[in-house]
Amino acid sequence: MGITQNALTVLQKRYFMKDEEGQLIENLEGMFHRVAGAIAEADRTFDPQADTASTAKSFYQSMIQLDFLPNSPTLMNAGRPLGQLSACFVLPVGDSMDEIFEAVKQAALIHKSGGGTGFSFSRLRPQGSTVRTTGGVASGPVSFMRVFNMATEAVKQGGTRRGANMGILRVDHPDILQFIDCKQNNADITNFNISIGITEVFMQAAMAEKDYPLIDPRTHQPVGQLNARRVFEKIVDAAWHNGEPGIIFLDRLNRDNIVPKQGEIESTNPCGEQPLLPYESCNLGSINLYNMLRETENGYAVDFDKLAATVRLAVHFLDNVIAVNRYPLPIIEETTLSTRKIGLGVMGFADMLLRLRLPYNSEEAVALAEKVMSFINETARKKSIELGQQRGSFPLFSESIHRRLPALRNGTVTTIAPTGTLSIIAGCSSGVEPVFAYVFIRNVMDKTEMVEVNPLLKELLQKRGLYSEALMLQIAKEGSLQHISAIPEDIRRVFVCAHDISPLWHIRMQAAFQKHTDNAVSKTVNFPHEATREEVAEVYRLAFQLGCKGVTIYRDRSRENQVLNIGPAAPKAEADGPRPAAPNSVVPRPRPESVCGITEKMQIGCGSLYVTVNYDENGICEVFTSTGKAGGCPSQSEATARLISIALRSGVAIDEILVQLSGIRCPSTVRREGMSCTSCPDAIARVIKKVRGILEAETPLPSALSQPVSAAPEESRNSGSCPECGQPLEHEGGCVSCRFCGYSKCG
Repeated sequence: MGITQNALTVLQKRYFMKDEEGQLIENLEGMFHRVAGAIAEADRTFDPQADTASTAKSFYQSMIQLDFLPNSPTLMNAGRPLGQLSACFVLPVGDSMDEIFEAVKQAALIHKSGGGTGFSFSRLRPQGSTVRTTGGVASGPVSFMRVFNMATEAVKQGGTRRGANMGILRVDHPDILQFIDCKQNNADITNFNISIGITEVFMQAAMAEKDYPLIDPRTHQPVGQLNARRVFEKIVDAAWHNGEPGIIFLDRLNRDNIVPKQGEIESTNPCGEQPLLPYESCNLGSINLYNMLRETENGYAVDFDKLAATVRLAVHFLDNVIAVNRYPLPIIEETTLSTRKIGLGVMGFADMLLRLRLPYNSEEAVALAEKVMSFINETARKKSIELGQQRGSFPLFSESIHRRLPALRNGTVTTIAPTGTLSIIAGCSSGVEPVFAYVFIRNVMDKTEMVEVNPLLKELLQKRGLYSEALMLQIAKEGSLQHISAIPEDIRRVFVCAHDISPLWHIRMQAAFQKHTDNAVSKTVNFPHEATREEVAEVYRLAFQLGCKGVTIYRDRSRENQVLNIGPAAPKAEADGPRPAAPNSVVPRPRPESVCGITEKMQIGCGSLYVTVNYDENGICEVFTSTGKAGGCPSQSEATARLISIALRSGVAIDEILVQLSGIRCPSTVRREGMSCTSCPDAIARVIKKVRGILEAETPLPSALSQPVSAAPEESRNSGSCPECGQPLEHEGGCVSCRFCGYSKCG
């Protein structure tokens, strides 16, 4: 599939080296040479005479051919001064102010270096507990999680990766009900994914409709009890509501803990796929399964020889990463080196299935998943044994569950991580997810419209003489091929997207990969909007029964307040008709069912501001804004946009609005040279003025601007809009990512 223009754009924005003026000083080949050379140098640590040039060449070839890619921090930082190459970390949170704020500081250092962090808040005493040293009462885990959230908000990761956290609380913690509800408001605790740490005792009690004990984390004694079935249903209801929280099976994670004497695994990284001990980190990488195919007389088949060679090279590469990595804290270096965990995973699995003409939701696809992952895990383990014999086993090998092996370099070898940005670079599907959508309409900032078509679908339709722009637009509108009669049944059977696949097939596929993965599998079970709570509950029960280590679900359109939402959901009275006016009051006219609009990117003093101005047959009727991740004042801009929208639909003259907005000055803009606006309100005013000029001049608008905008943008088939580029977001791999600009909620 090769490097696409979209991949190059993402690489230029996030990965390639830049000079002090922000100008690119690196290209694709240069990046891969930089990374390959830096990682190959680790060979000299074990053999001063090692042929590092040959090793670097093999690493380079694997990356440039897009057969294997390491995690993003390695691509960004290898061979550069920062040198922090790990993607995921777990930090302990102790039950004292010193320990809590030490963890906050450590998390800030990790985020600054480009990593994400996982925390268990289960050691913290519950809300209302007595604090003996002060005579006061404890505020509880949720309160302190907000402190971590605000600290993350303040740390900007060098403009390349944003802070991401996982917050976990045991289901038997006394504050569990408050924790389950803590993200019911989508605007709350935005820098965290949250998961419930489920125990075997709880699941058995839930299935038997019995009570289970709540345990005080300080005394480890029961302090109450709850009905397990009701708590389970509350977790299901919250996840059905907006996808939060997920669940992880704590006992199952610890059953696979390779060094149980070192303590319990309490948490995972921000996407749920990497269980780690406190202060451990893990280095990840992914093999592009689409590139592991070979052409035969009858079509395509898996090239297991190439796959074996790629796995062996990847294990060598990832073990070298551990050696050259510059860890953000000495204790993290010490703990990581004691187990030397690596996590080799896959991407492009859905593309592999498409090329093999296997539907994702089929027994054949599940069987192939088991066969391929079993082969990868076994081959990786053999390579790690070989490295252990050459370089020495990991230091805690003698007390590990693997101690009966002849040697082992790495405590774990496989993990299936989300590969949002990596799969953009590789031009393949993400992780082990099905294809999210086969056709996207991409609205470019210069007001042009591009149709993005899955290359495998495009190739097949062209071969059959069926491809047309009109058909692609129809697929984009439908969101699926399944009800388009112009497409033959044999194509529709294979080209299923995430929402065509029943949740049970999602979880069966996750379980198939989990069966042969040392760590865990990051995957999102996508539900249609109409899914019931019982269907969510059924998936949770099935995940427990089939051996999954955790579950993340997302029900389509369940997050009603998306990033680019136009104000709050309309009150019921307004939805049913105009509200009665109070004396001497003005009531804004209802929002039109469909509008047209223009989005402009404006440079403000602390980053980018995207301003959308929509209009109908009566003129400009609403404004909404989104800030890039570099900063800005999102809540203030949103409030400004909401008030402008109400004023516009209440008949306030545009000139009056412009007078109030224009020229407002912001210190962050004043101190920057070359700004075309003086503040966010001034930027909004400039876009409103520009749109009014276009409408008054009756200038013909490009096709991208002539398409109606849904009356409820959050109800499109995508999962909301990217806060950086405004394109559709996808819920995949336990995370939220943008296939267009590389944005990822999980960093």
